[in-house]
Amino acid sequence: MTDVVISIVGRSNTGKTTLLEKLVRELTARGYRVGTIKHDVHGFEIDHEGKDSWRHKHAGAALTVISSPKQVAVVRDVDHDAEIDEIVARYIDDVDIVLTEGYKQSKKPKIEVFRKAAYDDLLCSDGDNLIAIATDSQHNLDVPQFDLNDARGLVDLIEEKYLAARAQELISMEVDGALVPMKPFLRAMLLRSISGMISALRGCADAKKIVIKIETGAIRSTHNHSDGVY
Repeated sequence: MTDVVISIVGRSNTGKTTLLEKLVRELTARGYRVGTIKHDVHGFEIDHEGKDSWRHKHAGAALTVISSPKQVAVVRDVDHDAEIDEIVARYIDDVDIVLTEGYKQSKKPKIEVFRKAAYDDLLCSDGDNLIAIATDSQHNLDVPQFDLNDARGLVDLIEEKYLAARAQELISMEVDGALVPMKPFLRAMLLRSISGMISALRGCADAKKIVIKIETGAIRSTHNHSDGVY
């Protein structure tokens, strides 16, 4: 479960979904695995009337799973509007960051999308854990403000503020006793690769700390370089 969750908020028709798409593409291009949550206060339907799975649900099933070789969907009855942390803990794993669309009332870090042609004032204020504004105008708030299309700048901010520190806590690398600096996306990639391999080994599924040592001779032998230069 990831603990890096950022909410994209704003009033209707300001471009929240468009910005979220751009952030997902930019984060993915940098090597991160991204999960998303869309909050819909009005309810929704993902199944189609008459389909087998729809018939299962409307016959009285409390939970229906639709499974295919490439995707799995769960349709489940709930008795409350779940908080972000509950959704992440129950349904989301193996991602580096979760972006949500909505959840203005939550305490998670937020990026507000604002268009001056649509509204006169911001949705968020100083007490709303606002970390940035994606906007086409200037606002009198002491937070970074980015152009509506500047996904790269926003991801730079997210990376520096949340992902770099988190990745450094989880994985580091030393070569000949010296700590080697790594980009956050490289840390995340190494962490996923190593964790995946180790968890498949007998007795290692619940490992709390992993230490791997590789001698230079082993690297030379593996690559079979006669000149020893890599």
